[in-house]
Amino acid sequence: MHYDQSWMGYGMVGGMQAGLIALVVGVLVFGVFHAIGTRNGWHYGAQFGWSYLITLALAASGDLSDLVYFNYGQLQSIQLLKAKLAEVHDPDGMGTRVFFEFCGAAAGLYVGWLLFGVLGRRWFASLRK
Repeated sequence: MHYDQSWMGYGMVGGMQAGLIALVVGVLVFGVFHAIGTRNGWHYGAQFGWSYLITLALAASGDLSDLVYFNYGQLQSIQLLKAKLAEVHDPDGMGTRVFFEFCGAAAGLYVGWLLFGVLGRRWFASLRK
């Protein structure tokens, strides 16, 4: 899904910003799937797998589809290429943004697991005492 990237930086800065967005999305999505998974008896593998897939679909799908399109799409004319590149924010840093989105999604799931899985379990155990 493409979101408005006009405010984002270029190059490495834009990649880090995209990674932070993916991190926040990953934490929230893991929280939802952790709540669903614990009620239905899912193991952490299913929770992580579905969370990572949905996080990438929400945070990285726009840049990833552009990256695949520009590498494998059949662009017949230079005018079409110029028109498609004009729609993309920072086409030079697209690979950097995709890399940081993948890493940010993984880090977001880890932070979500720490918050909801480890610390959440300890917090609920302290409430029961």
